[in-house]
Amino acid sequence: MKYGFEGIGCWSATFACSGSVAEGRMVKISGNGQVSACADGDSFAGMADTVSRDGLACSVTLGGMVTASYTGAAPALGWTALAADGAGGVKAAAGRSCLVVSVDQTAKQVAFVL
Repeated sequence: MKYGFEGIGCWSATFACSGSVAEGRMVKISGNGQVSACADGDSFAGMADTVSRDGLACSVTLGGMVTASYTGAAPALGWTALAADGAGGVKAAAGRSCLVVSVDQTAKQVAFVL
C-alpha cells in the first residue's frame, strides 16, 4: 500500500470496561462511562485503542480515521452505513454512517472516519 490513514485526527477517551474488551476491536457504550464488546449488528461507539492490564479500563478512539477488519461484502467507498460484525470488526449494514476511504479486499480491511 502506498498510503496510510491510520491515526489521522484521532481523539480518545478513557472508559471502564464491561466484560471482555480487546484492543483494536469495536466497542459500544454499555453503561455510564462504560464500554463493552459489540455483538453482531450493534451500532459502535468507537474502537478500543488500549486496555489496562487488569482489563478494567480502556482508551477508546471516538473520532478520526481507523482501520478495522470487515466481514461479508466489501463496504462501498464514500459515505456508507457500517455496523459491528460481532467479531471485533465491522460490516456493511444499517448502522452508523461513516466515510469509507479505503477497502482492501485481500486483507478484508476497511479504513474509515469514525
